[in-house]
Amino acid sequence: MATEKTMQYSTIRSLNDVRAIEACPYVDYMRHQHVYDALNSVASRNPTRRALTFIVDAEMTIPPRTWTYEELMADIRRTANLFSSLVSDQQPKVAMLLPAIPEAHLTLWGAETVGVVCPINYMLDTKHIVELVRASGANILVALGPNDELDIWSRVSEVRQDCPQLQHVLAVGGAQGYLDFETALRSMPSEHLVRSPNGQDNQLAALFHTGGTTGAPKLAQHLHSNQLNAAWGAAQMYDLSERDVVLNGFPMFHVAGAFVFGLSALLCGAELVIPTLLGMRNTAFVKRYWDFVELYRVTLLSAVPTVIATLLGLDRQDQALTSVRALFTGGSPLPSELASAFERKYSVPVRNILGMTECAGVVSIEPFLSPRTPGSCGLPLPYTLVQAVDSAGLECPPGVSGILRLKGPNVGPGYTDSLRNAGTFTTDGWLITGDIGHIDTEGRIFVTGREKDVIIRGGHNIDPQLIEEALLQHPDVVMAAAVGEPDEYAGELPVAFVSLRPGANVAPSDLSDFANQRIPERPAYPKRIQVLPAIPVTAVGKVYKPQLRSLAIQHAIVQRLISAGLADQVGVAVEESARGPVVEFEIRSGNKIDSVEFFVGELMKPFALAFIVKPSSIRVNA
Repeated sequence: MATEKTMQYSTIRSLNDVRAIEACPYVDYMRHQHVYDALNSVASRNPTRRALTFIVDAEMTIPPRTWTYEELMADIRRTANLFSSLVSDQQPKVAMLLPAIPEAHLTLWGAETVGVVCPINYMLDTKHIVELVRASGANILVALGPNDELDIWSRVSEVRQDCPQLQHVLAVGGAQGYLDFETALRSMPSEHLVRSPNGQDNQLAALFHTGGTTGAPKLAQHLHSNQLNAAWGAAQMYDLSERDVVLNGFPMFHVAGAFVFGLSALLCGAELVIPTLLGMRNTAFVKRYWDFVELYRVTLLSAVPTVIATLLGLDRQDQALTSVRALFTGGSPLPSELASAFERKYSVPVRNILGMTECAGVVSIEPFLSPRTPGSCGLPLPYTLVQAVDSAGLECPPGVSGILRLKGPNVGPGYTDSLRNAGTFTTDGWLITGDIGHIDTEGRIFVTGREKDVIIRGGHNIDPQLIEEALLQHPDVVMAAAVGEPDEYAGELPVAFVSLRPGANVAPSDLSDFANQRIPERPAYPKRIQVLPAIPVTAVGKVYKPQLRSLAIQHAIVQRLISAGLADQVGVAVEESARGPVVEFEIRSGNKIDSVEFFVGELMKPFALAFIVKPSSIRVNA
């Protein structure tokens, strides 16, 4: 494919700069149709520049593994040729079970070059991994071989057995009886592609899974054009250049690791630094975070808010900070106080990002070249239209909240199962984010909550972020999350969960007094606050509210059993399912099943919750 097309860089400070870019034809802004084409173009201009640096271990004396752009493109071609050779005249469809290591980059970009890739969260249970591999139609699986630090391989045998369409399994690092990824790679030609990429518009590049971990697989389709638009727009919002060094600790099964902080850097000829096989879950690396930032002269940091909270617990190292110009964050709402605390301690500007898997990871970004606006998720990417709309689908005036939706070249074509598109992808090209927010007169986007996260107390809609922001102002609170707890009379009552700084000891009543003084509306005062050792998070550090909702449900039901004098007769657990939480009652031996079962049925009548009285079948109140 041609490599002479150079994408034109533009600086972005305000919505006027975005509009100036959009005044030009899109083909002048986006010169490439294929990710391979774009990467090859960068490598042809910067062949000896460092592209990837992989920190092998948190022990700083161990040298890193590195790739120049020329070496990276050679290995991407080898990987693409390997996949083509394995499936003959079929299109390679590659499922990936890898942590964020260089081989994950080779697999991702190599598979996209000649086929389709499906990166999968290796922390999912085996059953769900099997469902995703089947749904993707993968004929090749690339997985991390036996490894003392991270066990992925123990599930591969079952995956292969339950996915008969898989023709080949490659083990990164080797595994007895399986094709070794590195060995196979070195036998492939690196100068040219055996199978040329398809340069047509609307070519499918990847399938990224989204949603929860229960229920039928939900695979979002990415075109090459979606990924290029999101990554190139992000690069300009970051003011990225070939002089930058980006520390990217996000997993590659997440759009942030792959495109928001990965492809965006590579398209500019910047250097990507990957922090060990375990990424930011490597506690030894995190303890030496600023040492590594100083060693590699990192200029841009990337982290979810939970990691920012962790970094605040480290000592400031002035020498390490001399190269750093910004930290970009996303993945979950950014508390303004958390961003301010990081900026105060480290003198590093924080910028926020709003993204979705369904649009290759980026909706909007706070431009590096303009000041941070508390609560803002920044400006839409060039050529992306974002609106807040009311329940009738009419656009809201500036400053008025509604459901956010977007339309543009970053928006994917929908899910592999088109039946799942309803409510998210519209037939006229809109992607419904499910976020509640507004857009101000300067074009900045503000997210105040999720439609499904709203707590409804007696008909009063409560934004959980009001509670969370108040609690996060407390000096001993590291993380806070608010959810609705079921109540017979109000429908839901707001409750909050917090985790404290190491060594801190604060009574929930004191936290309640502190928060209530800062919450602007009385109905939003949390009914109770529970201190947890750690707030549950997803693989990429997002607060996992379904688990907190389950804790709230369990607490509500247990309290009602205590009031009825039945706590010693009935055990309660709440399990997640494809249709939501299910309350499981277990009648302890020696108790009359019929009478207890009748009471449980009466107790659950006011609640729209599925429940089981063992050994009875599921009943649903809806």
